[in-house]
Amino acid sequence: MNGLDWVPAACTLPTGERPLRVAEWDALFAERLENVARPEPLRVRLVLRGGDGVEERVRELVGRESGCCSFFTFVVTADRHVVVLDVKVDAVYAAVLDGLERRATAVGSQR
Repeated sequence: MNGLDWVPAACTLPTGERPLRVAEWDALFAERLENVARPEPLRVRLVLRGGDGVEERVRELVGRESGCCSFFTFVVTADRHVVVLDVKVDAVYAAVLDGLERRATAVGSQR
């Protein structure tokens, strides 16, 4: 998996910055991912292990991601133990959500 095969043309992040952003997601998945679920066809739920600064890290990352990939809708909920990240898309971006789910699962399972 080259890390960029799921990034759609609608992403406005400059091409040179895309590998860096993917690396940020990969680091989050590798360090914190506990579970990936697909409760609806157009929604992926990522459950991340909580800890000091994790919620803020997730919120900051999804804030930047929303700036370049406005087709994502992110909802972050957290408590002391977990940070839950729900990622939704419209049907036209279902393949992008599939790619994100595959990436999270692959990277998260490597720890």
